[in-house]
Amino acid sequence: MEAFATVVDQGGFTDAAKKMGISKSAVSKHVSSLEARLGARLLNRTTRRVSPTEIGLAYYDRARRVLNDAGEADALVTSMQSAPSGLLRISVATDFGVNHLSPVLGDFLREYPEITVNMVLNNRYVELISEGFDMAIRIGELEDSSLRARKLTETAYRMIASPAYFEKYGRPAKIDDLNEHKLLHYSSQASGNVWKLTAPSGEKRQIRTAGWLSVNDGQSLLNAAIAGLGIAYLPSFLYHDALRSGLVEDAIPDLPVEVQGIYAVYPPGRFTQPKVRAFIDFLVEAFQDKGPLDW
Repeated sequence: MEAFATVVDQGGFTDAAKKMGISKSAVSKHVSSLEARLGARLLNRTTRRVSPTEIGLAYYDRARRVLNDAGEADALVTSMQSAPSGLLRISVATDFGVNHLSPVLGDFLREYPEITVNMVLNNRYVELISEGFDMAIRIGELEDSSLRARKLTETAYRMIASPAYFEKYGRPAKIDDLNEHKLLHYSSQASGNVWKLTAPSGEKRQIRTAGWLSVNDGQSLLNAAIAGLGIAYLPSFLYHDALRSGLVEDAIPDLPVEVQGIYAVYPPGRFTQPKVRAFIDFLVEAFQDKGPLDW
């Protein structure tokens, strides 16, 4: 097909052979084989000139499109195996982006100077393809099974409050005691004011609790908990330092810790863009030593 199209483009076998870097006889053999397979004459050959037949001209239009598509496909594979470069658009939850993604971005950009990053911090579920994102960082159970995902690390959820709060209001001894306490809620959660907890027996509980403060930002909830305003249910990457320094304490220490995965998600397809693959590999290495309780 390429030999035939090149003959039409170049106006003859000699120039087509030069263009393709093969012998004139090889070009002629390729075209003859194509005509034999199709059962139709594609070229009018005379001693002075070569021109496509009516059928050949119609075939040429389609063949050229096929060859262009094939060339683009080859170029795509080549580019995907080349050095990572270009604009990388990332969607990430504000709390995680500010506290743990931003601090490592400098190292990534120094390692891959041909990549530029546009990190969009928000607390909503974005549609990667329709909104033009290359990837997103998501925490917890993944709902969209059409996306590809790679686990980066884990985080542990606990109910925490300040020592001053427990001194004033007491400490809940069991899950049902939460109904008597002041709770701080994350207002952007799709599940609403519902905490999914596990009892010491292993029983899964969903506690619908009214709270006297709802905020769409985890850091603000942590600040409210530190200030003694109530009990918050937060991931370890937010409360870890405050817990270690004694600013907050575990509300019900006997409860099993809820562990959730942190994932890089990206559009489906056989090939992953080099810039996306490079960033995910970088994050896996950056977070590899951090367990769910180590943040």
